[in-house]
Amino acid sequence: MTPAVGTGRPGTTNSVLDVPGLAVGHAQRTDPGWLTGTTVVLPPPYGAVAGVDVRGGGPGTRETDLLDPRNLVERVHAIVLGGGSALGLAAVDGVVQRLLAEGVGYPMGAAPGEVVPIVPAAILFDLGRGGVFAHHPDAALGAAAYDAVTTDPAGLEGSVGAGTGARAGGLRGGVGSASWVLSDGTTVAAVVAVNAVGSTVDPSTGELYGARFCVPGDVPADLRVPHPDEVAAARAAAADLDLTRRAPLATTIGVVATDLPLTKAACAKVAGVGHDGLARAVAPVHSMFDGDTLFALSTAPPDAAAPDPATYPMVFHELLDAAAHCVTRAVVRAMLAATGVTTPWGSMRSYADAFPSAFPSAFPSAFPSASGDPDGQRPGP
Repeated sequence: MTPAVGTGRPGTTNSVLDVPGLAVGHAQRTDPGWLTGTTVVLPPPYGAVAGVDVRGGGPGTRETDLLDPRNLVERVHAIVLGGGSALGLAAVDGVVQRLLAEGVGYPMGAAPGEVVPIVPAAILFDLGRGGVFAHHPDAALGAAAYDAVTTDPAGLEGSVGAGTGARAGGLRGGVGSASWVLSDGTTVAAVVAVNAVGSTVDPSTGELYGARFCVPGDVPADLRVPHPDEVAAARAAAADLDLTRRAPLATTIGVVATDLPLTKAACAKVAGVGHDGLARAVAPVHSMFDGDTLFALSTAPPDAAAPDPATYPMVFHELLDAAAHCVTRAVVRAMLAATGVTTPWGSMRSYADAFPSAFPSAFPSAFPSASGDPDGQRPGP
């Protein structure tokens, strides 16, 4: 296992909720014909300084140009991650209307409530996976996700919210999160919805690419390399995927957040380095069929003291390294938390469905090697 540079540890919940001021809400539809959802990442009412980095060749986004450091607006009031491809951007309106009703937004007049909520968003492709192609998140689902925002980590991860209809390399994807507390007490964390054309699994071993970067508590303590028979079966299943029916479109999206005071330019750097973490966990990554997009947030209040110039460069360096690790770890946690599903569109197995021998405690009889009978396999990460 490879921890982040410097001393540190995961936060109390090992999730993006460890960043002070953040809350997350999920809403999804899984009734007949549906398999999609929306996730809202909500900063404090004063907003968060934000940046973005788009690496995929097919992005679907909203309000990303204003995050350019050369432009006016400094703070955003929510980030929306969702399914539904470009159609799913409709969910943002439900979030904007909720914020407007609460008087939260960029001030545009002297009277109370004369504000414009700033809500950047990114979407992933999951159309049709529930059975009906046209089903996508709308304003009502966005409002439901806003209404569900919480600081309780229960239910944060898995095939929920923006990850409800997600798929990664033929397996079901989902939402994952991870955090790290730096040596000076700064917290950095990531939440991602994993939905990739590429795979998160090494086809030669069945290991999750990012597992070796995980730290204690990220994954089951006895997670191990799957049995070769399962690996061979997974390769055969991948070769049989009907890409003419299942459009090879995807996109992994997420948010990296910290309580360290940052400028918009620094947030853009954090988002960019976050993609390095994504590249450790997904291969191939940033394809022309993905719209991979990461936002970065600093939740420090507007009156926060400026960083000490004597120590800031090293703190920021440590934060960048930890941010990339958090993204990698969040991808692994998303894949481990995902659950299998079957709809009229077809079946998506979870990682646990495809590789039960990787979980000796949960599936002790999957293979002799998973029950403690040595067969020469390497131990898990």
